[in-house]
Amino acid sequence: MEDFQNASVFSKISRRTWIVIGVVAIVLLVVGVSMTRQPEQPLFETVALERGDLAASVGATGSVRANRTAVLTWQSNGNVGAVNAAIGDDVTGGDVLAELDKASLSQSIILAEADLINSQQALEDLLESDTALIEAQKAVDRAEDAYEKAYNWRMELNGKIDIKEVWYDQFGNLQSKEYRGFASEETIAKADQDLALAEAKLEDAKRELERLLKGEESEAVKAARARVAAAEATLNLAKLIAPFDGAVTQANPVVGDQVAPGTVGFRVDDLSHLLVDVQVSEVDINTVAVGQNATLAFDAVLNQEYHGEVVAVGQAGDTVGGVVSFTVTVELTDADEQVKPGMTAAVSVIVEEVKDTLLVPNRAVRLVEGDRVVYILKDGVPQPVKITLGASSDTMSVLIDGDLKEGDMIVLNPPSFNGGPFGGD
Repeated sequence: MEDFQNASVFSKISRRTWIVIGVVAIVLLVVGVSMTRQPEQPLFETVALERGDLAASVGATGSVRANRTAVLTWQSNGNVGAVNAAIGDDVTGGDVLAELDKASLSQSIILAEADLINSQQALEDLLESDTALIEAQKAVDRAEDAYEKAYNWRMELNGKIDIKEVWYDQFGNLQSKEYRGFASEETIAKADQDLALAEAKLEDAKRELERLLKGEESEAVKAARARVAAAEATLNLAKLIAPFDGAVTQANPVVGDQVAPGTVGFRVDDLSHLLVDVQVSEVDINTVAVGQNATLAFDAVLNQEYHGEVVAVGQAGDTVGGVVSFTVTVELTDADEQVKPGMTAAVSVIVEEVKDTLLVPNRAVRLVEGDRVVYILKDGVPQPVKITLGASSDTMSVLIDGDLKEGDMIVLNPPSFNGGPFGGD
């Protein structure tokens, strides 16, 4: 019995010992393998140097606006009597979008309607009636005849004139005698006055005829037009009129509303031309020019790129927070109904385009001791190569100079240099 117990204890100890020995053996094996393993080679991310096209751009953000925008406000007190337009309607310049009820208007506006009718009739008579013109021509003819007679008579008085005396004799018979004589001073003075008066009347008649012949350019027509315009302006105080062709983008009036001067009625936008104004830094402004192409993206319109063209470049900068910026205006060339005034746009103006050239990834470029370098793999080891870059986009730059050729494997992540693109070591 005792021998059996001793054997059991020995067996238990032996199992525990073997477990410990096994664990120690495994640890020693792992340590030995680790110490004999060769160091891992660093993993380099590379890309082949290739040729391609590059579009250098200047980026900025701005808000969409219409080519023309008008906010129409009421100019008179009154109650809205008619509303002729709603949001989304296309309108033509001159269309009456809404007007006040006549019964609620001031007396001056109501009387302006009568003034307008009278002024339009007077203008029509001046432009279309031939009676005044014919009468003016006849007046000129009569004045010319009177002037000619006065002139001839005055010329005769300069020399001898024929004088005829007439009388009756004692038997009642008419007797006469003619002889040559000279005019008296009184006769000559009277003839001068008659001639001057005839000449003045002739000039007046000619001026009146000339005025009527001018038609649209005559002073009378201009005055009549001014009276018509004044009456129309007074009547328009009770109306909201579209100032140009466009679309109604805001509409507030409701029939029966009571309004006062300054109350907003409509907003009209010319959506045929949509523009985006962006602020470009003084560092980049000299690379931007009218006519350059641009791409636009909108947060409100996902997964769609729009195109545009630079139509204006500001020539005076604005300083905000110590930063000088210039306003550049881009017109969308392919806008659709999804693009609306007020939306925010990310704009990239393409300032330079280069075709079929060697392109270096920006993330591979490092700045080492003042020189831009990239690393290429030679026998598995990255080697630095000095380079000169030209135009750049967000991801690539044009290779101007450097001992590189197409197909060289460019290292994107050299292990000893942790700076970003164009960064330091």
